[in-house]
Amino acid sequence: MPITVLGVNHKTAPVSLREKIAFPNEIINKALYSLYQHPLVEGCLILSTCNRSEIYLSYESETDLPKLKQATLQWLAQFHEVDIDEYRQSLYWFEGREAVEHIMRVACGLDSLILGEPQILGQVKQAYELAHKCHCLSHELEKLFQRIFHVAKIVRTETDIGSNTASVAYAACLIARDLFTDTKQLNVMLVGAGETIELITRYLKPHGFNHIIVANRTREKALKLASEIDAEIISLPDIAHRLKEVDIVISSTASPLPIIGKGMVERSLQARSNKPMLFIDLAVPRDVEGEITLLQNVHLYTIDDLQNTVKANLEQRAIAAKEAEYIIHEEADRFSEWQKTRHVVDFIKLYRNNADQIKRELESKAIKAIKQGANVDDVLAEFSYKLTNKLIHAPTQTLLQAASHGCDDCFKVLSEGLGLKKVN
Repeated sequence: MPITVLGVNHKTAPVSLREKIAFPNEIINKALYSLYQHPLVEGCLILSTCNRSEIYLSYESETDLPKLKQATLQWLAQFHEVDIDEYRQSLYWFEGREAVEHIMRVACGLDSLILGEPQILGQVKQAYELAHKCHCLSHELEKLFQRIFHVAKIVRTETDIGSNTASVAYAACLIARDLFTDTKQLNVMLVGAGETIELITRYLKPHGFNHIIVANRTREKALKLASEIDAEIISLPDIAHRLKEVDIVISSTASPLPIIGKGMVERSLQARSNKPMLFIDLAVPRDVEGEITLLQNVHLYTIDDLQNTVKANLEQRAIAAKEAEYIIHEEADRFSEWQKTRHVVDFIKLYRNNADQIKRELESKAIKAIKQGANVDDVLAEFSYKLTNKLIHAPTQTLLQAASHGCDDCFKVLSEGLGLKKVN
């Protein structure tokens, strides 16, 4: 069963395009169920992060691929209500072995904005668990992702791909530190309480900011995070009147619409006498309206901007990436071999079942004959003779057909498979 990947990422499209076909948490279940209903789709999984949206598909036959590609593009356009022609130059397809290697590279952080960043593996696992929960995975995808998680573990433990901090969260903190020198006088607002914001807090701790506010949709989810950094918790609607108090806003939510708009920022600037404000928007779709850059003393960085902020500590990771590529190549080979032999396994099982059925039928007759008083030696001799003839009948006929058709290669493979020595 072949595998293909349809995707868009930070290399092929800006955030303004990516956010229009992203799959926030609240709609990804619906998307999976919808896509899985298509008759050509045997299994599906959707990975949607700040940097990419990718659809992983398994299907029955290679001949179905052209129709499947067309159907998937139509589905994507209809689901997100977009004109797919706007995306054709940004979308990419990977097929077969190339698709397998691509997914492995993604999970290992080799295709990330920041080389080797660790968050992506957790996001891949989350995408897998969700597809599994929705019963949208084929046996092929199940097997592939088991292999992928094994590969990622090897790459993390046997290479230095994860050494030297260079994550998106670290990049965000670098920007804040470079723009404001005295962090102890600064107030920070974190919008969201997910994994990315959690990572941000780890880097904020050592800098000793004056006050930190965590704004989140639910108080319960923000409690643990806030307690670790001694932060104040507010709700998302409270942002509007508290924004004037903070110098730095770092946002990463799954909101489908912007949370912070130009008008809100403009009013906050006036209330703080136009003191500079830094906004770091790590969300896709974006949490902060891009128009705020029209305001004076406002600095806005999106996730795309971070690519130019982290340059150090990547040389060692680049070397490790080459080692990781070698591991991925080997593991992709193993998965390809499994794919090639998988369909044969069913035939082997059938062949063994047929042989067992023959044995049981003859065995039953032999036992019945012995119970009726037949000579045991005669019964065993007849049993052995008939069992041998029945088991070698099909292979013998196949050898004769191969020879009569002049198929020397077939004859050779069959002979070796039956353990026959070359006849001179």
